[in-house]
Amino acid sequence: MTAYKQIPEYYQLTASQFFEQIVPEQKPVIIRGFTNHWPLVNAAQKTPQDFVSYLLRFYTGKKARIFVAPPAAKKRFFYNNDLTDVNYISGEERVDLFLGRMLELMDREVYPAISMQNSSPSELLPGLNNENNSDFFPATEARLWVGNEGIVSAHYDGADNLACVVAGRRRFILFPPDQTGNLYPGPLNFTPAGAPVSLVDLRAPDFERYPLFKTALANAYSAELEPGDAIFIPMLWWHHVESLAKVNALMNYWWNGSAVKSTSSPSPIDSLNIALLAMRDLTPHQRKAWRHLFDHYLFKQGVDPASYIPEHQHHVLGKMSPDYVRAIKDYFIEKLKK
Repeated sequence: MTAYKQIPEYYQLTASQFFEQIVPEQKPVIIRGFTNHWPLVNAAQKTPQDFVSYLLRFYTGKKARIFVAPPAAKKRFFYNNDLTDVNYISGEERVDLFLGRMLELMDREVYPAISMQNSSPSELLPGLNNENNSDFFPATEARLWVGNEGIVSAHYDGADNLACVVAGRRRFILFPPDQTGNLYPGPLNFTPAGAPVSLVDLRAPDFERYPLFKTALANAYSAELEPGDAIFIPMLWWHHVESLAKVNALMNYWWNGSAVKSTSSPSPIDSLNIALLAMRDLTPHQRKAWRHLFDHYLFKQGVDPASYIPEHQHHVLGKMSPDYVRAIKDYFIEKLKK
C-alpha cells in the first residue's frame, strides 16, 4: 500500500491569506469547510434527490456535454487499449434527463460511469453561482462537474485551481511538476479531455512497462474531501481524481492561467521570445513548474515520450512530413496575427 504524503490542511483562511501566503508558494493545501455555507452543499448533505432538486430550480432547458463510459471501462475515462480512440462516448443531453439518469443508476450493481464536465452554470443553471459564491473569487465564474463514480487519470491544468467538493466524496492523488517524466504523459495532440494524461493506471500500475512510476508514487500526495471541502491545486501539478459516491459534484475556480492567445512562430528564437513574454509575470515557482514540462517534451531529460507513446500518436513528438510541418507553422503564424 502506497504511503502518500499528507497535504497541509486549513480550517479558516481569509482571501488575503490565501492569495498572499498560500498561492505564491505553489504547493497544494486543503481548506476544510470552505463551502459549508452554500445552499448547494446543504442540499447535497440531505439526500441525492434534494441535491438534484436544488440544481433543477435553476434549469432553463439547455443541453450540456455528457460523457458515458461503459462498465468495461471500470469507471475510468481514458483511451482504448491501442490509443486510437477513447473508451467512452460523448454527446449533448438535457441536464434534467442526465440528472434523472444518475439517480436511476444508484440502485444498479452494474452501471456505466456518467459525467457532466466543465459546465458553465451561467449558461445551464443561471443563478446557481449567485447563491453559491465565494468572496475569494468575486469576478470568476465557477465551473460545475457532476456525475457518479468515475476516475480521471493524472493530468495537469495550465492555471491555478481551487476545487470545491459540493456532493459525494472525492479522492485526489497529486504529483508535483518535477515528477512529469516519471508519470509517462500521453500524447500532446490527442487527449481524453484537453490536457495530456498519465498513461499509467494508478489503481494497477504496470511497473515493468512504467518503472519510473515508482518514483512518482514516492513523491505523491493524497487527500479525501467531503462536501464543503476545497483543495488548492497549483498550475502544472498533476492530479488523479476519483469520485467515490454514486452522486458526486464539484465546482472549481481556475484563475491566473498561463495560456495566452499568441503562440510561437516558426523559428526557435521567436519561440524563445514568445515564451519569455508569456511567462515573465509568473512566479518563480510557476516558471520552475513549466521548466519540467519543457525538459520532458523538448529537451528530453529522462525518458523520451516517443519511446512509450505509439508511433501513430507521435505528431509533433516524432517525424513529420515537410507539408505537415508547413501546415502547422502556417496555423501558428495566422494565430499570431490575431
